[in-house]
Amino acid sequence: MVARRLLLVGEGNFSFAASLSEFQGPGTNLIATCPQEPTALIGDPVFQENLQRLRERGAEVRFGVDCTQLADAFAADGWKFDRIYFNFPHCGRKAGVAKNRQLLARFFQSCADVLAEKGEVHVALCRGQGGTPADCPRREWHNSWQVVAMAAAGGLILSSIHPFNSDAVPGYKCTGYRSQNKAFHVEGALNHVFTRSLPFQESQPMICRVRLDDHWLSFSVPEALVGKINRGFLETNSSHPVKIINEKLIAELGKTMSLQRLKCPAPLLPEKGCDSHIAWSSDTPSASFWIVSQKEKIPHSELLVGETRCDMEEFLESFSRLHLEKDTEWNREQKIQRKIQSPTKFHLRPSLLVYAQDIIQGSDFFPGSLHILSGPVFRKCLISPFTLPAFHETLLIHGFNKKMNDSSLQFFLGHLKGSLCGLLTQRLPNGPELSSSLTFKPKKNKKNYMICVKPPNFGPDEIVGLVIGSIITSATSQVHKDLDFVFASVNLDLLAMLVWGIPDWRILWTFDERFLGHFVPGKVEPFKTFSLYPPSYVHDVSFWLDEKKGFDEVEFHTLARAVSQDMIISIQLLNRFQHPQTGRVSLCYRLTYQTCDRALSHQQAIMIQNRFRTEIQQCLHVTVR
Repeated sequence: MVARRLLLVGEGNFSFAASLSEFQGPGTNLIATCPQEPTALIGDPVFQENLQRLRERGAEVRFGVDCTQLADAFAADGWKFDRIYFNFPHCGRKAGVAKNRQLLARFFQSCADVLAEKGEVHVALCRGQGGTPADCPRREWHNSWQVVAMAAAGGLILSSIHPFNSDAVPGYKCTGYRSQNKAFHVEGALNHVFTRSLPFQESQPMICRVRLDDHWLSFSVPEALVGKINRGFLETNSSHPVKIINEKLIAELGKTMSLQRLKCPAPLLPEKGCDSHIAWSSDTPSASFWIVSQKEKIPHSELLVGETRCDMEEFLESFSRLHLEKDTEWNREQKIQRKIQSPTKFHLRPSLLVYAQDIIQGSDFFPGSLHILSGPVFRKCLISPFTLPAFHETLLIHGFNKKMNDSSLQFFLGHLKGSLCGLLTQRLPNGPELSSSLTFKPKKNKKNYMICVKPPNFGPDEIVGLVIGSIITSATSQVHKDLDFVFASVNLDLLAMLVWGIPDWRILWTFDERFLGHFVPGKVEPFKTFSLYPPSYVHDVSFWLDEKKGFDEVEFHTLARAVSQDMIISIQLLNRFQHPQTGRVSLCYRLTYQTCDRALSHQQAIMIQNRFRTEIQQCLHVTVR
């Protein structure tokens, strides 16, 4: 970014401003300020020299400017600054870390009033003060200035951090240590660069409109999915990494196979339509998002409880026993019946596998070709780093002659594995090692597989194998009795995260324009986040269970997602207590709040926690302790 208007606050002898002014090109306006009045500095010859240099270069100097009240100084001018500098802030004398944290918080809040939309705030701190992993040595969190958390109070995120190089500003002599004409120790100092984050807003009701058969249906989007419906990541004009990786995968598969691209239907399924027990893949419980049409006037904020739950292993085994006995006439009758019944209750598809039967039985199915269906899917699931309530899936369906079962199947599996390995290794220097970590892990029936990968230096160490897809090899059809079928399902979001090194699935759904700006057509480079070291906040909640209502942990996690807008990254059961006299059961959970693209302050985390305590009482029928 080319800075056009610069503001320097907290200047001591103005040596930094004087040096910086020498490197600014024409058209740049520089305003240097300090909290003192001129009379307090008049006896300092260094100040007098720097003041003259600044005025000769056309810079403006203002005295008596409070860095925590910048709007008062510049609101009348209507100025917005491209950069604001604050070097080695300090309350003065022997102020402790608490007072200096307060100074930083008030400064960042003040910056929000005068900072340009794409402006930067530069804060230089002495070694260890910031409290981030970049500090060496790193202080205890409570003994640091917690600079990232303080910036969150002003809606700012830490976007870059680098050593403070005093040699790059010749003539700079920092002063003000303990309010004296002494320099701070700048060895090991760091410059922290902050930018605006997306505003923190409460979730608003969202209405979605979809076309089903020959009519339109409007419904309230479940609160946990607000911002994740109709985003168009896979559309033709999209530059989203999910779209890029999907096209790359399909292009690789198309090198040796004939492809048939299919149009993805609307994400709603009737209550008694397709099998709602299908989940994509998980070793933990999952459930469907249930929807009621607008005609029933369900409140926008209501989350419907899903009655279905299953484990992917159970699904694969049951699905492999299906013989797909439905015929075309049966399908026609079912469609007519659905229209007659005019269902009002639906669920969002948990997997594209729900369409596999209809695709095979369709008149336009071509044996030998690879049929491809891509689209978003949705499911309730527990909160963890690699379980996604909404993601994009690509379903691959291949039918081949039974007489060539073994050879055709092995060819397809080998080609799929080679294509995935090629994508995972195209940018990493240790590609062969990563490639060898991709495996097709067989399930109990030895015929179906989970696609697992554990790349080095990605995700928690305890993640042995990240499941990015599933394969079903044991399905047959009464419509095509001479064919066997293989279905492969790939989680495009997880695949994109692995390819670009994206550490957090939530960033895929951000509305921040900086995310898409990273992805250049034809290039695959490691992703660089624009929000470094976001602070985390821990809160506990305890409650008594209602014996008659029971307790649904998936609903508990789903409600946490909804209330926090996915700002809760971890839920840990700390304690289960049963009262020895009444027999009532109490649960205690620990919730960790952290964002990946927004500025989350401690106060905001408290507000979310309080709302969550209220919501679980109303929705889950528990009694908060």
